[in-house]
Amino acid sequence: MNKATISADIISSSSLNVEQRLELEEKLTHLLSLLEQNFGSKVFYSRLIKGDYIECVLEEPQLALRVALLMKSFAKALDLNIKENANKKIKDFKDYGIRIAIGIGELSIWNKEKGIIDGEAIYFSGRAINEMTALDKKIKNTLVFRSSNEEWNDIFTPIFNLLDVLYSKYKKAQSEIVFYKLLNKSEKEITGILNRKQPTINQHSTATGWSAVESAVALFEKTIK
Repeated sequence: MNKATISADIISSSSLNVEQRLELEEKLTHLLSLLEQNFGSKVFYSRLIKGDYIECVLEEPQLALRVALLMKSFAKALDLNIKENANKKIKDFKDYGIRIAIGIGELSIWNKEKGIIDGEAIYFSGRAINEMTALDKKIKNTLVFRSSNEEWNDIFTPIFNLLDVLYSKYKKAQSEIVFYKLLNKSEKEITGILNRKQPTINQHSTATGWSAVESAVALFEKTIK
């Protein structure tokens, strides 16, 4: 039975100072806890490695894109008190936030208690992250899909590329709104959470191209099994 794995790596985290890296680790830990609460520990498993690398397993693989975009939105909304005149590496962190690879396939070994993940799916996502990291000096892709199903690859590779471009343009406020929309919060609920007026929420939502994001997630959830 197919499972989804997500491998994710914070971009240019080594360029953050000690205080920023500690804050980053704290916020990522909070994110993973929130995702576990939302999707359930039986469906969602995650671990944070060395403070800036994430591995996840999803028992329901159709949820993988939603989870990946939640991570992407969260990373883009992070505020670590980075100065405007920061060096290029820090700018890459602000512009892209996180690299994410989704792998769909079987897992030969999957032991939550011991934290052992092995098999096709984790090879797909882990190798994709390694390939992206190797090209770190010239960031091209930060959202990648891999599976042994060539039809799925043909469908979702261009969609992921388009989502990647769309996300690269998001500002903090827009990323926050997309994050809560991916959690199925209504605009009225989001106004309360973010303490902003609903017309502002609606304006930002339109600017993010939310309808395209929503359609991509819906197609993924309908197709992946």
